[in-house]
Amino acid sequence: MTLPRTATTFAPPVMEARRWLEGVQFTQDMPLINVSQAAPVDPPPEALRRHIAETALNVPDAHLYGPVLGLPELRAEVASQFSAAYGGDIAAEQVSITSGCNQAFCAAIMSLCGEGDEVILPTPWYFNHKMWLDMLGVTAVPLPTGADLLPDPDQAAALMTDRTRAVVLVTPNNPGGVEYPSDLVQSFFDLARDKGCALIVDETYRDFDSRTGPPHNLFADPDWHDTLIQLYSFSKAYRLTGHRVGAMITSATRLAEAEKFLDTVTICPNQLGQHAALWGMQNLGQWLSGERAEILDRRAAISDHFPMLEPGGWKLMGVGAYFAYVEHPFDMPSDQLAQTLVRKAHVLTLPGTMFTPTGDPDGKKQMRIAFANVDRAGIQTLFERLQGVGKL
Repeated sequence: MTLPRTATTFAPPVMEARRWLEGVQFTQDMPLINVSQAAPVDPPPEALRRHIAETALNVPDAHLYGPVLGLPELRAEVASQFSAAYGGDIAAEQVSITSGCNQAFCAAIMSLCGEGDEVILPTPWYFNHKMWLDMLGVTAVPLPTGADLLPDPDQAAALMTDRTRAVVLVTPNNPGGVEYPSDLVQSFFDLARDKGCALIVDETYRDFDSRTGPPHNLFADPDWHDTLIQLYSFSKAYRLTGHRVGAMITSATRLAEAEKFLDTVTICPNQLGQHAALWGMQNLGQWLSGERAEILDRRAAISDHFPMLEPGGWKLMGVGAYFAYVEHPFDMPSDQLAQTLVRKAHVLTLPGTMFTPTGDPDGKKQMRIAFANVDRAGIQTLFERLQGVGKL
């Protein structure tokens, strides 16, 4: 008897972690610090909310089915702004709008892979990528990263077979936080092109990259679309998580294949969310700069306060965008530690076991801290609680 496709993978990690809160009594003096999920909890800025409301009232088409690949105006805006940001040439017909960046990844894989094919994922990996590959019957080939959390193109090349269809990079990285150097991304692009497979670059957190200028130069290559599939999310930039708006940039030919999948799943992306994303791109540049500055300050606060934990054996492996990735000093595996921290420190975080293959010894020693919703003072409080846990 064959398994249904959903039975081939694990339960959603964030939902599993939320269940750890059941039965735990949090107090006013020691409220829960939730650093488990990488999503803004505040609503969009008021001006954007007003635009959404006005669109709902005054634009009848916003309540109807729209084009499967998204609003033409939003596709054109993404093409224009990303062409300028990356110093490349991106056409509107090479952009599709999706129901979140997760769906963009799903569509990309559907256009690339058949059952039994292989996709290389650096570890620690983003768990939803692994889950989708599992459910499609596509083999996720782990590419272990070192202490710096950066993948090695030579090691990736050694893992490639005639079934390899793509290599996936996430930069700034989830869960590791590290920003992949431009020359490293270029090396993976060159490798993928040489091997005849795709390079998928998930840049969900590009708006919070600490570097100035383009994070890579792939779009400057006139034939970038033969190899590159770039993924993006509007959720983090404009706090539109509930509206589900993402993007995939690749060849028009591949988008025609992805359109088959998108049409059968959602028919079209959320119309109000697309109008919101378009307005945000055109009007919230200065506001987004402020958001970026705040996230970068929280990143700096992680580095500033982490020495509090180092005498106890904690190690900071990576920090950037929304994440800090750490090694803990305890004998117990990280999945047990995470549940213990809920009870003893009123801290909810995700264990490295959720980002690594089953049985991976590294994952048992690692944890992810999603700090985007914890300000500088909250980060200090977080580390004080971790410091106070002592020996377990």
